[in-house]
Amino acid sequence: MVAALFISFVFFVMINIPIAVSIALASMTAIAVQDGIPFVIVVQKMFTALDSFPFMAVPFFILAGLLMEHGGISRRLVDFAASIAGRTYGGLAMVAVVASMFFGAVSGSAAATAAAIGSILIPSMVERGYDKGYATAVQAASGTLGVMIPPSIPLIVYGVLTGESVGALFMGGVLPGIMVGASLMLVAWYQAKKKGYGGAEGGGLKRVFTSFWDAFFALLMPVIILGGIYGGYFTPTEAAVIAVVYAFFVGALVYRELKMKNLGGILVNAVVSTAVIMFIIATASVFGWVLASEQVPQMVASAILSVTQNTVVILMLINLLLLVLGTFLETTAAIIITAPVFLPVITQIGIDPLHFGIIMVVNLAVGMVTPPLGVCLFVGCGIAGISLEDITRAVLPFLVMMIIDIAIITYIPAVSTFLPRLMGM
Repeated sequence: MVAALFISFVFFVMINIPIAVSIALASMTAIAVQDGIPFVIVVQKMFTALDSFPFMAVPFFILAGLLMEHGGISRRLVDFAASIAGRTYGGLAMVAVVASMFFGAVSGSAAATAAAIGSILIPSMVERGYDKGYATAVQAASGTLGVMIPPSIPLIVYGVLTGESVGALFMGGVLPGIMVGASLMLVAWYQAKKKGYGGAEGGGLKRVFTSFWDAFFALLMPVIILGGIYGGYFTPTEAAVIAVVYAFFVGALVYRELKMKNLGGILVNAVVSTAVIMFIIATASVFGWVLASEQVPQMVASAILSVTQNTVVILMLINLLLLVLGTFLETTAAIIITAPVFLPVITQIGIDPLHFGIIMVVNLAVGMVTPPLGVCLFVGCGIAGISLEDITRAVLPFLVMMIIDIAIITYIPAVSTFLPRLMGM
């Protein structure tokens, strides 16, 4: 059954069937070779997987991100970030990182972050003489901050799957997200200095003040959302609804850039994006059920622990596997499939599941900017109008830095666990 599952899955992926459909077909193939299991189990497991209150946060965070993009919130965040970081070497590149951190603090999605900020900044960087490959690589790498900086859709999925507190996971992602953002800014600055890319327009303190005031309601959004979660005023799911209401109010009534005639298209895009993610979650849950029924997690744990019980080596092996999986598996599907497999291992070697959740999400985020299937790469290439080959070399320095970040997060648990423990989570 397990052999049929993996062989069929690899086959379906190789003939270019979409990941979610490949997962579903592989699961059905595995069930077909096992006598006595009715196919109705597939439908039952898919519906059961989606019957979860925390998953209601996913469509609302997606909708909030779209409302931010169309309501002028994203542009104001970019303007404010430019007033702070825009005067240094590679100023606009650093703005891409800072603005992605702000946007990621509401959207929870890497692709949405890369698209919303990239559509503004990639053309601006190219206009000022930045190489297209470099500009796209910066934005693609920065887009991954959308799933590291809380709220994060993959962290919600991990929390539901493992029973970990989603609020604690959000808090655990704050320092790693900031650290990765700072390291990406360092690489962007170094590369820009080598290539001679200057800063954006100046303006001094006056521009900082005016752009801050213009972006005040946009900046207040993540404060309300995250402050409400950590303060215990509402759950992450309720926070997602509040994000939608606030984004609509600010975009339509304060900035007056969100038009009623655009709401239909925004809602359609939100529904399509939600359907894709939910279908992946549903099909991946069947895949995970097949693995669990065949006791694959226990077998993997026994196999790894029979080779070595050295925590450093085990974490290194898991990181390598996650990096490889992240290059061709969608992040949500990868979490649902691999988390139950690795949890018995990390539990036996004494790793905090909260810490491991951050390790997993950051690893898989790197896969979003790793050729050949990195989703953020494709978003950036679509905006810039360049091929994957044009961006591959430019993104390598950012990939190297992110792998160094993974090592720091992996072997210094306090980076992930300090804030949750400080808040008593």
